[in-house]
Amino acid sequence: MVVLIGMAYVVYGGLDWMQAVFYGVGACVIGIVAISAYKLTTKSIGKDKLLWAIYLVSAAVTVITESELIALFLAAGVVVWLVRAPPRKWFGGSSMPGLLAMSAQLAPATPIAASVDWSLLSQIAVFFAEAGAFVFGSGLAIVPFLYGGVVNEHHWLTERQFVDAVAVAMITPGPVVITTGFIGYLVAGFSGAVVAALATFLPCYFFTIIPAPYFKKHGKLPAIVAFVDGVTAAAIGTITGAVIVLGKRSIVDVPTILLALVTVALLWKFKKLPEPVIVAAAAVVGLLIYKGGTS
Repeated sequence: MVVLIGMAYVVYGGLDWMQAVFYGVGACVIGIVAISAYKLTTKSIGKDKLLWAIYLVSAAVTVITESELIALFLAAGVVVWLVRAPPRKWFGGSSMPGLLAMSAQLAPATPIAASVDWSLLSQIAVFFAEAGAFVFGSGLAIVPFLYGGVVNEHHWLTERQFVDAVAVAMITPGPVVITTGFIGYLVAGFSGAVVAALATFLPCYFFTIIPAPYFKKHGKLPAIVAFVDGVTAAAIGTITGAVIVLGKRSIVDVPTILLALVTVALLWKFKKLPEPVIVAAAAVVGLLIYKGGTS
């Protein structure tokens, strides 16, 4: 379905009615991401001052750099680990296999790839493999990482196209991360969609299967729990920062401001309201009020 929508976007994306649809949906998506970031923050950060500090720093860095920094995630995990479970409490003990498994999951896998002159598909494979391997948190956590690479680094898509890609992920069945397939299609057609999707999902699959026995045995150790808490706080901060980064591209006038606010209000009031229903309504509103030239 993502590929079919991608084909329609490529063929009809320049038409006023298609622009109108994404005009409404883009603003709605910002509202959805905002309420999701709020829920994640309240559930995972709580009243922990250290996690709040990491959360705020991560959000600020995302807004300033308009990208997701993997090093910040790792640093956040290490800081919480050192504060909550210093090495003297566990180092050299039975936790080592679990920590080695964690290190294997987090160690950069493609430092050489950046210096090689890959073809376009190889570039897509490397970039989305990094996204699948090193992005932590909910499906929304991948959005700022993709923005930094797809728009700022590789210049594969414009800011408007990227926001539209996120919107497509919101209106199609499946997790938000399937936006990678849509982006791959826009960059390199059907083969790009296949490579992007496989590269995104295969790393997390293998990193789940291989370390699983170690996590099952050692996953409740204080050091590992602390590390994961730190990474989670940084990931949620990044999602929150992404709301501001993407909002600057989608919230462009009074109607889009109202669409985003109404979306937040509806999701706040009606907890079980399906998001696709809101997105569909936003698309209709976009068709009704879009005047062109707003982006």
